[in-house]
Amino acid sequence: MTDHRYLIIGGGMVADAAARGIRELDPDGSIGIISEDVDRPYARPALSKKLWTDPAFDWDEKVDLHTEETGAAFVLGTAVTSIDRAAKTVTTADGQSYGYERLLIATGGKPRGLPGLASSERVLDYRSASDYRHLRAFADAGAHVVVVGGGYIGTEITAGIVLNGARVTLVDPDEVVGGRTFPDDLARAFQQRFVDHDVELRLGRRVSSGAEHEGGVTLTLDDGSVVEADAVVVGLGIEPATQLASDAGLTVADGIVVSSTLRTDDDSVFAAGDVAEYPDRILGRRRVEHVDNAQHQGRQAGRNLADADETYDYTPMYYSDVFDMGYEAVGQLSTSLHTVEDWQEPTVTGVVYYLDDDQLVRGVLLWNVWDKTDEARKVLAEAHALTPDMLRGRITP
Repeated sequence: MTDHRYLIIGGGMVADAAARGIRELDPDGSIGIISEDVDRPYARPALSKKLWTDPAFDWDEKVDLHTEETGAAFVLGTAVTSIDRAAKTVTTADGQSYGYERLLIATGGKPRGLPGLASSERVLDYRSASDYRHLRAFADAGAHVVVVGGGYIGTEITAGIVLNGARVTLVDPDEVVGGRTFPDDLARAFQQRFVDHDVELRLGRRVSSGAEHEGGVTLTLDDGSVVEADAVVVGLGIEPATQLASDAGLTVADGIVVSSTLRTDDDSVFAAGDVAEYPDRILGRRRVEHVDNAQHQGRQAGRNLADADETYDYTPMYYSDVFDMGYEAVGQLSTSLHTVEDWQEPTVTGVVYYLDDDQLVRGVLLWNVWDKTDEARKVLAEAHALTPDMLRGRITP
């Protein structure tokens, strides 16, 4: 059995940030990272952003996070199957055991799949660098790729593929691309960019079945129509990977429930990243699946593994770049909420505020407005003191 003072399950950006957070306080304690991924931690946003849009974006310099600089020992391509909290050990699928003094669960999430289709070199969940490498090969060959799901990842991937010369069909249950996230006029302007770039849109449709065969994939949609593709990218979101924690007797709700210091029910076990449900100081208990949270929460988890005992009091932002449009956002964006729009130029530059039924701001969308996320956080923090008529003009480009 291999023992570590600090053991991290999961090898994503949380693991990298946590290892660096540990080293801020403990330069010598041994760190182990066990990951199902075959690559060391890397900057995941690049998989749907810069690697498609910037030919000079180098993997070694810009994407690989070089977590080995922390002295961490890696076990890659290996799944942890159980945690024994009493013995302070974890067991992997190959029967190996690893001991810990402090454990961080950073298992992220498992992608939602399509009926009848297992992930493969042609059916990509698009969560890993391996998925990127496979998709890149199809795109470079000018293949026909079907993207299922018009959400955050699906729209970025669609734009990236089509800008690199491949043919893309986007299948989305929404009637308008972005329709469940953006106000109607903005969603229609967003959708028009895909039309302008010759993306075939199959909207208001779901995949009812699929089959992979030699040379391609066949999808049958819920209206009976059939789409043939060289490859399929599934962008239907994730389910937090909480089974390990649940089996170990830790409290699980939407994610692994942690305190403001990112501890679970067990003082020796922490959780962070996509898998952790934590108390945000502004927005209340939530779970966040974006890179800004992974980096900040991972660092704080690492520091707390090394006995800092500090509150995680950061409210994360997220961002997206699609064709010539981009945005940053804080909080909840959903058309199930009420909106107040404040445009400098309609659907081009402006701010959208998302309010609940009590007229409290729950989210802020900064559309082509940059470096204003601190101001957005301030609006969210002061929401009880703000009425809708006080929002326009509050954040300016």
